[in-house]
Amino acid sequence: MKQPYLLLTPGPLSTTASVKDAMQIDYCTWDSDYRQVTETIRQQILAMAQADAETYTTVLLQGSGSFGVEATIGTAVPRTKATLMIAINGAYGQRISQIAEYYGIPHVDVVFNEDEAVDPARIEATLTAHPEITHFATVHSETTTGILNPIEALMPIMHAHGIVTIIDAMSSLGGVPINVDELDCDYLISSANKCVQGVPGFAFIIAKQATLAQTVDNARSLCLDLYDQWQAMTKQPGKWRFTSPTHVVHAFAQALIELQAEGGVAPRYERYHANQQLLSDGMQALGFDLVIDPAIQGPIITSFKYPNTDFDFADFYQFIKQRGFVIYPGKVSNIPSFRIGTIGDVEPSDIQRLLTIIGDYQQLHQ
Repeated sequence: MKQPYLLLTPGPLSTTASVKDAMQIDYCTWDSDYRQVTETIRQQILAMAQADAETYTTVLLQGSGSFGVEATIGTAVPRTKATLMIAINGAYGQRISQIAEYYGIPHVDVVFNEDEAVDPARIEATLTAHPEITHFATVHSETTTGILNPIEALMPIMHAHGIVTIIDAMSSLGGVPINVDELDCDYLISSANKCVQGVPGFAFIIAKQATLAQTVDNARSLCLDLYDQWQAMTKQPGKWRFTSPTHVVHAFAQALIELQAEGGVAPRYERYHANQQLLSDGMQALGFDLVIDPAIQGPIITSFKYPNTDFDFADFYQFIKQRGFVIYPGKVSNIPSFRIGTIGDVEPSDIQRLLTIIGDYQQLHQ
């Protein structure tokens, strides 16, 4: 069956035919070949993130990216004598706060406007005002708008205060260069269906082994116990605790091969960046203003304001979909907007075709 449209979304995203083909065989989870694939993936993720295998480990976890975030929050933060600070400037930071609420974890939320990057100065001031804080979490690429938060500036502040650090790098790892060794973070979370260009089915957590080793009995959930998942994969290499998403694992393995063939994360970032720049410039020329300042814009997804009060997003969406592209509704709470992703198996030529279609729509509705 031919793919009817390109997904211009932040994940799931458009994948190559070869990644899809990798899912056409049924695999046994006990098979040594399959277990070797799992182990290879774990090591390749560390290499992709520039994380030393002596210091860090990769834990794979069934479910969406949010499963990985919840497992990390629920396992990393002890049940007593711990407080989590959360830097929030969008829906995914708010989701971390929701997780903390569900688990009864004391938390201090530092909330920024949705069109504003996390400010290290405010974060440091909050740490000074709240000496009870032991853990910190934030989102690197906040896909509510497309902002890229300054994790490189935040981590030294946390180290100076002895804070355990958790980075949600869901929609950035694999598409934006990240050096985990230099960041020296404790946890960094991502997902199979984002910038590596795999399909949905599992999340993965890069964790500092010394930090994770101290989390035994912390978890509030059986299935989302990150420590136990790590122990299972350590004691029986390549074995997941519960049924693993075998087809998705093979698709991800193929996606990693293709990431390497592209030249690695840096060239992929350049392609995504070129897509985003072309989109941003072209949309502004067509009368769509940006929601956020280009200085804090990442290459993953871009938010655009409605051009006027009569703008009908549903009609706009269907016009574009019928011509081969799917985009995203807006997530900014106080600005009527929509979003267009620039990651996945997408080239600048695809973005140019999209701009032509949107130009046609504008002409029809003048």
